[in-house]
Amino acid sequence: MVSQRNPLTMQMKPQQTPVHGGNLTDAINRFALPREAWLDLSTGVNPHPYPAPALSPDAWHRLPEQHPALAQAAQTYYNAPQMLAVAGTQAAIQALPQCRMHSNGSAQVAIATPTYAEHVHRWTQAGHHVSPTAYKDLNKAVATANVVVICNPNNPTGTVIEPPQLLVWHAQLAARKGWLIVDEAFGDTAPQTSVARYTEMPGLIVLKSIGKFFGLAGLRLGFVAAETALLKTLADHLGPWSVSGPAQQIGCAALGDSAWQQTMQKKLSTEGERLHLLLKQHGIEGRGTALYQWWPLSLQQAEHCWLHMAQRGIWVRLFTNAAAGIRIGLPPDENGWQRLADALSAWRIEVQSV
Repeated sequence: MVSQRNPLTMQMKPQQTPVHGGNLTDAINRFALPREAWLDLSTGVNPHPYPAPALSPDAWHRLPEQHPALAQAAQTYYNAPQMLAVAGTQAAIQALPQCRMHSNGSAQVAIATPTYAEHVHRWTQAGHHVSPTAYKDLNKAVATANVVVICNPNNPTGTVIEPPQLLVWHAQLAARKGWLIVDEAFGDTAPQTSVARYTEMPGLIVLKSIGKFFGLAGLRLGFVAAETALLKTLADHLGPWSVSGPAQQIGCAALGDSAWQQTMQKKLSTEGERLHLLLKQHGIEGRGTALYQWWPLSLQQAEHCWLHMAQRGIWVRLFTNAAAGIRIGLPPDENGWQRLADALSAWRIEVQSV
């Protein structure tokens, strides 16, 4: 039975920092359901994680100096000239605004929205002038901004900007020593959209994540592709030992396992299409990537859908800003697929009865 506390009011309480998916402890506290009762679909993390290998005996003992093999494995997998390993892309998202402030002072920053909320939060926190920018207004924004940030594919909508357009915008920004930051955390299932191969050019910065495609969010491992000087500045800012030894060993194994990668690409493509069709069968026109689907709703409808799912022990991602809607990830097994289908059927009946 759901707690008598008002969970929707708790969800909508203003936050000093952005709310993220994967916050299952919040679900447990709000609805008084035990952890094992929840089907967590609130992230776009692959529900079939890479099987981490056994660690070497000294993995927890030695200071984790960065091993060149990790960067080389990432460069090969992501087809990038050079990369820096970081403790998840979040580490770079927090550090880059500070590096820019130190080197160039306050910037005019255009961030394509809706998007991952940490980008706006961290650039604002660092003292820059931030303009959340609709996709249709990006051309105009590039003409005046010093920094442009784009998630590609976008989180949560799945919107993709093709590489030729990104490179045109990069050239405009680079001509005045600006930056184009492309967050490709969800790009592994669509490698043809990546601009990582071009990052030897000054001012083009690409972020990559092990957490999403490999399903290893708890590993806290990501990579930044950029020119040498910027990577050195970023490494100096982050300091020594920023990526744990176990993360480096597991990351090397995952990045080098092409057989697992190929099998998982096919599996996620099939499951992503399955999720899209399941939503469509219930009158929902979702869009997104192989790892998640998103659909826009009015704020009232989005809140209602979120509450409906939570009351059935299904935790989905609620968006309540100007782009209100629901994002939903892949179920991990057939039981999860059936629970989701049943909840969607009940949701459709509720909507039709209103």
